Amino acid sequence: METSALPRFMPLGPLMTDVAGLELTAEEGQRLCHPLLGAVILFSRNYRSPEQLHALAHSIRGLRSPSLLVAVDHEGGRVQRFREGFTAIPAMGRLGKAWERDRRYAVRLAGQAGFVLAAELRACGVDFSFAPVLDLDYGRSGVIGDRAFHRDPEVVAELALSLMRGMAQAGMAAVGKHFPGHGYAEADSHTDLPVDGRDWETIAAWDLAPFRKLAGQGLAGVMPAHVVYPQVDALPAGFSRKWLQEVLRGQLAFGGAVFSDDLSMVGAHSIGDIRVRADAALDAGCDMVLVCNDTAAAEALLANLERSLTPVNLARLARFHGHPHPKSLDKLRRDSGYRSAVEALTANLDF
Repeated sequence: METSALPRFMPLGPLMTDVAGLELTAEEGQRLCHPLLGAVILFSRNYRSPEQLHALAHSIRGLRSPSLLVAVDHEGGRVQRFREGFTAIPAMGRLGKAWERDRRYAVRLAGQAGFVLAAELRACGVDFSFAPVLDLDYGRSGVIGDRAFHRDPEVVAELALSLMRGMAQAGMAAVGKHFPGHGYAEADSHTDLPVDGRDWETIAAWDLAPFRKLAGQGLAGVMPAHVVYPQVDALPAGFSRKWLQEVLRGQLAFGGAVFSDDLSMVGAHSIGDIRVRADAALDAGCDMVLVCNDTAAAEALLANLERSLTPVNLARLARFHGHPHPKSLDKLRRDSGYRSAVEALTANLDF
């Protein structure tokens, strides 16, 4: 699909959704111009090559001014959407293992991982990735597992901070997830509603520590978990004013954007239908809600949701437009700092 030479002016809306394939269809282009839309999340099905990805991102951004945000879940390890033509980023748990051998080396490697991850995405026109994972690896959650850096919250905080700084060096804001911590709950919120029955004191002392550290260091975004912590609130964290307003905004003094986790996940279904879920997440304190892999649900929201973003919401989200203007992938590959970082990661994929 070709975009017009003069994109229409339209403030960002509160909804992030997906597209079907390798390029925009005319119908998708029209849908993405709906005032409720604010961002597009890409998946592996949207990727064939760096050149194709760049063209797709360019067509999405060319629809509107300010441009829609282009996002992806691209953490490294088993959660890396784009592979052929991209550097294989190690799972964050491997950086935690490196910490146990050499702390300074692990922190440096985390920064290099963040820089490479972000620089390659930015060169292809992607604004940001939902990374880093700030959950603790308790050895209980299969869906988290080695996506987490470590069991020790201080290790997680130090490595994640370095990764965040590496991303910032490449012009990308970071999103810490899954607040207040998904590592202890065993169920997978994609297919179930996980419950974490620990008390507030334990969660605050352990799982909140990385979020607290990064919030104090300028973390731009947070994604809450579709997990219930019944000793704190009966609602999953992403729908809870207790968690998002009292704890995240109040106690942690977090000033960035809050992105819901995907409202199509089973962990969100207990709240109600898609309209009820979206309203509940926004009322609780989310700046933007995600609806992925469910076109019917996204269209239902576009037809029925009555929301707009406030100046405060828009200011928080503005940080996620990639900055500065990225180098092309060819120029990036000739950059000595980038090559050195890639060599360091490649040499240590098996540690």
